[in-house]
Amino acid sequence: MLAFTGRGRRYLWTDAYAVCNWLGLGERERALRLVDEVHQTLGRHGGRWLDGASEAHPTRGGLRIGKPLPERAPGERIDERLEWDRDGQYFHYLTRWMHALHQVSRATSEERFEQWARELAEAAERAFVKDGRMVWKMSVDLSRPLVASMGQHDPLDGYVSCLEIGAPAAAYQRMLAGVELVTSDPLGIGGLLDDALRMERLKLDPSGVLAAARDGLQHVSLRDPPWQRLAFRELGLAIGLHAAERLAIPGEIARFIPLAEEIEAFWLRHAGDSGWSDHQDINDVMLATSFAPAGWLD
Repeated sequence: MLAFTGRGRRYLWTDAYAVCNWLGLGERERALRLVDEVHQTLGRHGGRWLDGASEAHPTRGGLRIGKPLPERAPGERIDERLEWDRDGQYFHYLTRWMHALHQVSRATSEERFEQWARELAEAAERAFVKDGRMVWKMSVDLSRPLVASMGQHDPLDGYVSCLEIGAPAAAYQRMLAGVELVTSDPLGIGGLLDDALRMERLKLDPSGVLAAARDGLQHVSLRDPPWQRLAFRELGLAIGLHAAERLAIPGEIARFIPLAEEIEAFWLRHAGDSGWSDHQDINDVMLATSFAPAGWLD
């Protein structure tokens, strides 16, 4: 599921968490090298910078996902199974990279990383926001939608991420009134808790987001055998629960916080299973982030 190039394997979601993990471990130079590799690999396509991007402004054209298959050609019929392995750009991956750049800027006190995050936000809004709604997946060059439906939490991710980096957030705020946030997906719930912590730090009221996370947590099942579960999705929930630990007033979420340790212990036992290796890179990074979340959360 990762991009293979002369510079190594690159996958935007995984790399965003990995950058923050290096920061949390005090490995600043490793984090900076990874940022450069991502921009040089996923900010380019066919050896060229994406439209509007350059060495000085590597995020102005967005960033590719890093999937192994080329994007669907114009006019080609969609194959839902294949689409998961096709390249393009995902909005919720771009917001993860905005956060990673924000964390690098804070760690280094270098404004250029925050500027790159804002330029990425500008490119993302221009491409993904359409007539008061959002597109879930765009082509590599951001010229056409590949999946036109809206990601459930994309408006919230856009709103919080833009406020965090000082970019305009009004378009996402307007969409939030009509968005149902409750989900039973562990990764989605983890994202809600992550957003709630960032909202609290931005002096915003996270109570509605926490209520949605609480309602979703009541429907999460962790009883299936490992081969029927996706580790990285559950580890995303564990990371979110570590975010909940950091809330000033976690409220009813507090009783769910011990689930993080349960999830981590389960997947540590099953990390050698065949199902783990199917998504090993993203599983490894999410497990590492869950055990040491400071670089991502603090």
